[in-house]
Amino acid sequence: MSRMLLSIKPKYVDEIIAGTKQYEFRKFHCRDDIKTIIIYATAPIKKVVAEVSLLGIVEGDVDSVWKQTKFAGGITHKDYREYYKKRNTATAYHLGVVIQYDYPMNLSDFGLNYVPQSFAYVE
Repeated sequence: MSRMLLSIKPKYVDEIIAGTKQYEFRKFHCRDDIKTIIIYATAPIKKVVAEVSLLGIVEGDVDSVWKQTKFAGGITHKDYREYYKKRNTATAYHLGVVIQYDYPMNLSDFGLNYVPQSFAYVE
């Protein structure tokens, strides 16, 4: 089973760990064998801080995905529209159980020697 590492802004990482952000919005669909998302908190933290199970994926046109996820997306409608401007479709990863690491880890601990712009698949 493969895992996917996502680069996420610290304010959204905090919401994911707190359980208030249950959907992570992206402009792409991950591979179908992904069951775990590893969370890399971007600057100023710059560490891998947690992992979360992937419960499912919501995909569709931008408006329908918003209607299904707005209650737990952790993002304003304005920011959502800005993120998907010039896009017809949206993808939302439904996040499950979060495991916060006791000690933040380096990307090298996951076989990466670069900061992924958005995501990277890891074994």
